[in-house]
Amino acid sequence: MDNSLRALGDRLRQLRARHGLTQEEFAQIAGIGYKFYQDIEGGRKKEIWLSTVERLAAAYGLRAWQLLMPNMPEGSKVARKVASSRVHRR
Repeated sequence: MDNSLRALGDRLRQLRARHGLTQEEFAQIAGIGYKFYQDIEGGRKKEIWLSTVERLAAAYGLRAWQLLMPNMPEGSKVARKVASSRVHRR
């Protein structure tokens, strides 16, 4: 697996724990399928679209670059709900 996707999965897991969310709760907030999100966080996706990274970041009130930077982003907050998309459903 690509190290950047592993790092993204780790970052998402850390943020989810910081905010006390389950994978299912976060997937619902982000407007993506639960199994799809599980695969991202678990490192089972070989590639994901930039729009998916943007959607994941937006669910925490962040920009994509903030989610991907080496240090844990400060000031993240859980969005009420990100607009849904059929593309991100599984």
